[in-house]
Amino acid sequence: MVAQQTGRYSKYIRPISIAFDLIVISLLSAYFFRELKLNIAYFLLFQGFAWIFIGFLVKFYEIFRFTTPVEIITKIIKQFSIFLLVVIAYFPFAKTVIFSGSAIAISMVVSFVLIVSFKYFLFYYLKKYRITTKNNFRNAIIIGYTPEAIRLKEVFNNRQDYGYRFQGYFSDKKQNAEVKGKIEDLKAFVLENKTDEIYCSLNEISNEKLKDLVEFADENKKTIKFIPDTKEIFSKNLKIDYYELFPVLSLQKTQLHDPFIKGVKRGFDVVFSLVIIVCLLSWLIPIIALLIKLESKGPVFFKQGRPGLDENEFYCYKFRSMQVNETTEKEASKNDPRVTKMGRFMRKTSIDELPQFFNVLLGDMSVVGPRPHLWSQNKSYASKVKKYMVRHYVKPGITGLAQVKGFRGEIETDEDMINRIKFDVFYIENWSIVMDIKIILQTVINIFKGEDKAY
Repeated sequence: MVAQQTGRYSKYIRPISIAFDLIVISLLSAYFFRELKLNIAYFLLFQGFAWIFIGFLVKFYEIFRFTTPVEIITKIIKQFSIFLLVVIAYFPFAKTVIFSGSAIAISMVVSFVLIVSFKYFLFYYLKKYRITTKNNFRNAIIIGYTPEAIRLKEVFNNRQDYGYRFQGYFSDKKQNAEVKGKIEDLKAFVLENKTDEIYCSLNEISNEKLKDLVEFADENKKTIKFIPDTKEIFSKNLKIDYYELFPVLSLQKTQLHDPFIKGVKRGFDVVFSLVIIVCLLSWLIPIIALLIKLESKGPVFFKQGRPGLDENEFYCYKFRSMQVNETTEKEASKNDPRVTKMGRFMRKTSIDELPQFFNVLLGDMSVVGPRPHLWSQNKSYASKVKKYMVRHYVKPGITGLAQVKGFRGEIETDEDMINRIKFDVFYIENWSIVMDIKIILQTVINIFKGEDKAY
């Protein structure tokens, strides 16, 4: 039997939708504005950035399986209204350009019809697809057997277009045929049955168990949502969604999950890495390559598979700082005999890490983020250190908050790793562009000051 799809490809819907919209508005503008003496390349670039910026501002692309048609129509009206004003505002600043209200109007109307038609087709095709094929679903369980929990299950069953497959209740207070087990049985069930979302009735669970459940969801990349009642949540901000008239609370993701913020961070990474590659590495690589070759045989660059975003493997590049050996999964220690004289200098000054700017340009890494660990460390500490797997929610970085706070280099005790993870998680949950700049500046200062564990 062929396994049914559980919504794993939903992540491609938004990029496809954005690409379609940009192609439509670009082609129509190029056609209808061809007589207006525009520098079409600059205008299309301006228009594309404006469309994306407005889209993230009004949350035009935040359409979920439970989003109502009224919300979608509101987002469309906001998007096109602001976009029309921005396009009109471009013309007064272009001196030789001819303004044509009719060309703008026709372009906007045709764009509106094509984009709305595509959105309508995509939204309703997915709903029809879920109902008729039973694919593109999400597995869901509910903690608690309360009237609110039962109502939510009825929503799942009655609204098949939402694409939820209800797997059962878990409760310490009620036992019947629909209750799969107690709350302590939940973790094994979730992992074994590939549950995607956990809905929690708050009057069924203590704060201690709730905290443990949140950590479990973080570590195993499960979505946790709450059925509201009179209890207070202990530490997280919540946002509310409505499945028809049924309210559901979700833990807000960090800023680094926001598509616009990710775009800003990616833009910064590309510009910063290009500056380093062009202005520094273009002349430094030949010099370093010569010095490495003069001291030892082997390649100039060392590449090694490391766990990256969502724990997907990528090849991390460095200047080779060791003799060629077969123990690459063993991290360097003080006075490590594998390290060459040139290697010691490069490690002390962090020059060996500079090729990772190519990783940043390729999109595997970020300038700032949690450092990519060895696979052996990843496997060893994933189950030992709480929230360890949270670091895989973002791209690994060339430098990070843990590194500038002194937690870099050799892991000698579990406490070293625990402290490193604390800073990594703090960075992910409290990110700002100002923090990134501070970390970069502190990294440069630390290079000149020297660090005890830079070996």
